[in-house]
Amino acid sequence: MSKTRIEKDSMGELAVPAEALYAAQTQRAVDNFPVSGQPMPAPFIRALLLAKRAAATANSELEQIPSELAEAIFGAVDELLATDFMPHFPVDVFQTGSGTSSNMNANEVLATLAARRYGQPVSANDHINCGQSSNDIIPSSIHISAAMELAEQLLPALEHLVSVTRSKAASVDQYVKTGRTHLMDAMPVRMSQSLNTWADQIEQNIHNLRQLQPSLQSLAQGGTAVGTGINAHPDFAARFNQALSKHTGLTFTPAKNFFTHIGSQDIAVALSGQLKTTAVSLTKIANDLRWMNSGPLAGLGEIELQALQPGSSIMPGKVNPVIPEAAAMVAAQVIGNDATITIAGQSGNFELNVMLPLIARNLLESISLLSNVSRLLADKAIATFTVREDQLTQALARNPILVTALNPVIGYLKAAEIAKLAYKEGRPIVEVAAEHTDLSRDELERLLNPAKLTHGGIE
Repeated sequence: MSKTRIEKDSMGELAVPAEALYAAQTQRAVDNFPVSGQPMPAPFIRALLLAKRAAATANSELEQIPSELAEAIFGAVDELLATDFMPHFPVDVFQTGSGTSSNMNANEVLATLAARRYGQPVSANDHINCGQSSNDIIPSSIHISAAMELAEQLLPALEHLVSVTRSKAASVDQYVKTGRTHLMDAMPVRMSQSLNTWADQIEQNIHNLRQLQPSLQSLAQGGTAVGTGINAHPDFAARFNQALSKHTGLTFTPAKNFFTHIGSQDIAVALSGQLKTTAVSLTKIANDLRWMNSGPLAGLGEIELQALQPGSSIMPGKVNPVIPEAAAMVAAQVIGNDATITIAGQSGNFELNVMLPLIARNLLESISLLSNVSRLLADKAIATFTVREDQLTQALARNPILVTALNPVIGYLKAAEIAKLAYKEGRPIVEVAAEHTDLSRDELERLLNPAKLTHGGIE
């Protein structure tokens, strides 16, 4: 049997593992919420610890706690962040909706470590939690963690995806392929036009994500319990944000209205919505890659994705588009996370949203998944595929839709007649048109040049 020690809180005594840095309130949460076995995400815990550090800075500057105690708290935070801190934060995601259990978990762990440095008892509530409430520090930590992950992980990953896609587009500009609408043959396009479309989609997502950063970097901290700022120094919020900005390199600001940031999670919902849009864009790219790679004999076979692993346990030689498939699954998960966050965002009852841990968990998972798979899609799918020019050329030569370019010369009905005949006989459109119009072969080849048609038929 593992050894325990007895800890006390306002509800009485409780046995806690002897080696645990946390105390009674954390243990109560561990006992009360054996739901998923999933602790709060590491980026959230990191943000919560950084928030505690910033709070200690503000409280020291405002003479709410001794400077020596603040230094001890700084040391405790730095010690945790320099190690694998997650074993000290076991509280399940599915806990009290305010995240109070996670807040007290951090308070208790820091109180234990700070006391060792300070040489005196440190109170989890009166010292570590000074000027704070779970109701403002947990919403703030959601914003802080999402802002840091967005700036440090997702935006760089998406920018990398754009860069790789643009580079690949330039390298395949000479290839002309059959365009498709409704999955049916359409007018020709350059392969570069398809890839630059993907890059433009991702750039739009980057732009929209950046538009959300100022709102995301505005914090509830200073509103304490309900938004009135009870028990916090009047200058606490400003000092807190200054300290946090200095330590993270991001610009954080106090919310214009603490009530809004505590009673609602609209900004998190908006960010999740944009993550969903990014997921939709990645789905389009992934599906285009899968279709273009399909075959290699019975599908389109326009490109060949890098072979990364055997594709079947029973069919030798089979290779599958595993990276685009992974990207599509990530997109599905992000879209599901957004639906959950949308529902959770509706739980802002009066002065407090009570699904905060779930919002934090899903939001950070979506950012992490999109960050990781965007780099994989760039480096192991887009950058490395090869073009099967023979397949492109054969398909273009047989494409009866090229006759669209003759509409201004021979009219839609005559062009449709030629297209149907070419399709029926399986012959190149230029041959059939030469037999059924007065246009010369040279003129037809000029008008039906696929490469020229990718620029609207302009020379």
